[in-house]
Amino acid sequence: MLILLAICHGLLVLGFTARILIRDDISPPARTAWFIVLNLVPYFGSAVYFLFGETDIGHRASQRYKEIFKETRLVIGRGASNAHAMPPLIDPKYQPAFDYAASINGFALVGGNTAALMPSADDTLQGMVRDIDAATDHVHVLYYIWLDDTTGTAIADALIRATQRGVTCRAMADGLGSRSLVGSSLWLQMQDAGVHLAVALPLNNPIRTILTSRLDLRNHRKITVVDGRITYCGSRNSADPEFRVKPKYAPWVDIMLRFEGPIVAQNQLLFATDWMAATGENILEPTSRHGASAEGFTAVVVGDGPTERRGATPQLFANLIACARDCITISTPYFVPDATLLDALCTAAYRGVDVTLIFPARNDSWIVAAASRSYYRRLLEAGCRIHEFEAGLLHAKTFTMDGQVTLVGSSNLDLRSFDLNYENNILLEDETITRAVCDRQKEYLGLSSAISLYDVSNWSPPRKAWYNVVATVGPLL
Repeated sequence: MLILLAICHGLLVLGFTARILIRDDISPPARTAWFIVLNLVPYFGSAVYFLFGETDIGHRASQRYKEIFKETRLVIGRGASNAHAMPPLIDPKYQPAFDYAASINGFALVGGNTAALMPSADDTLQGMVRDIDAATDHVHVLYYIWLDDTTGTAIADALIRATQRGVTCRAMADGLGSRSLVGSSLWLQMQDAGVHLAVALPLNNPIRTILTSRLDLRNHRKITVVDGRITYCGSRNSADPEFRVKPKYAPWVDIMLRFEGPIVAQNQLLFATDWMAATGENILEPTSRHGASAEGFTAVVVGDGPTERRGATPQLFANLIACARDCITISTPYFVPDATLLDALCTAAYRGVDVTLIFPARNDSWIVAAASRSYYRRLLEAGCRIHEFEAGLLHAKTFTMDGQVTLVGSSNLDLRSFDLNYENNILLEDETITRAVCDRQKEYLGLSSAISLYDVSNWSPPRKAWYNVVATVGPLL
């Protein structure tokens, strides 16, 4: 019996080890981390690898996405040839980063856009409801987390009112992040009113999902499009800042921008790809319904996900950071960088760029918090400044550079956003908008405590060891 168990043990470890060795889509750190886990806890490690080891949405879904992307590229091409947008104007020193961003989905840089930074969570909700109430043709919304709280109910009620006056409303929610909403009385009320509903990456057949894909592949996007004229982009889900599912970390501090102009069409197309994947209904449209502004700025939508090319988001950030001349400020709730991003940040600081990073002091993910802090010493030694936000959970994902360039959206600077989640962001160059976002970042800094190299050096050995142990398996998070 012992010999049989030993043989089974050896075959199990060797089988998964062989699988890891023949994969060419895995980084050396991730491969090393899997080797460690498989050898230290072989049965647990094998089970975890089976469930979460590979980024695969399944053969049928993968083929469907390829077809959707092919159709989308054709629409993008027709939209570009028929567009009457203002010509894109980018400072030459930032052109490489914007060109890289445009290459991810095939969206062109478009000029003539305008935007407004929403002052608060209440203003964001009121603005969205006001825009939905003014809609005359269609409303499209997609949220990773949609709760039946004040915010979630207000959005749902606005969609119901719009549907009742003849507006076509389509609403999507992620199967995991919004699991409490899907099937709830609020969801059924929308359905009964005629709102077209869909679930992104549903969990109605978890066994099949486990066997053919991964349970933790999620649609993390936050998209609102009204009449093809207005879109919102930022970090906020359809949920109150009190975030009742994790109230002890509240308030959740988010950022949202309201956009008009040709950029709306790109967010519309991004929503359409998700809707087509979930329902099969083709709702692709090549252009926005809002004209370009002569005073507007240049922007591009960046949509990442497990069906896009691997490493697109960290490579985009690395390109942006390499273009920086004076300063970079980043806020993110989850920071587990890969080597590309970590090296880019340190390199920028070494060459004299003022790099400021803002993370939450208390994170709802203790694993991510520990992994994040394992990188503090290296960043601080390079000259980066690190601040921890203490007035709630800073959920805003912001990137500003040189007072000219801004990136906002749903992407965190962690491996989950890089490899597993569907994300949406907008990259723009505009001094006015960037100044507004920089001012918001200064507000975050005013509610934060600076972390010094002295602080990190005085962490206890067990604390340092814990952070480094968690970081060792960081590629698996």
